[in-house]
Amino acid sequence: MVAVDQATKAWAVNALADSPIVIIDGWLNLRLFFNTGASFSFFARGGAVIGLLVIAVVVVIFFALREAGRRLDAIALGLVLGGAVGNLLDRLFRGTGFLDGAVVDFINVPFFATFNVADIAINVGVALLLIGVLVRR
Repeated sequence: MVAVDQATKAWAVNALADSPIVIIDGWLNLRLFFNTGASFSFFARGGAVIGLLVIAVVVVIFFALREAGRRLDAIALGLVLGGAVGNLLDRLFRGTGFLDGAVVDFINVPFFATFNVADIAINVGVALLLIGVLVRR
């Protein structure tokens, strides 16, 4: 997951630097955006704080993965972990200081948000965790 995320971000930085690519006019574009905040650009310029929180989450997920008793839980936690690490790498290596790098986002849904492959993995992983909880009831 991390490799796919970083590869797509590298492609986006090179291919989308000059102009976006319209996939479905008004619905889906590939547009380069650098996010210094959290999801939906909340807490802009809060990269160091967000980065430290993500490091804590990565550690918790790592230990939770060791205890995951069901395959669905392991897959879900793995997706969240991979997405978190993918975005954390941007914060570590795309800035000039500690954890101040911007996350590369490039999948743009104009009426919603701009996101990346790591964000998709995190959201799918969380959805699978919720499904797992509901199925167990």
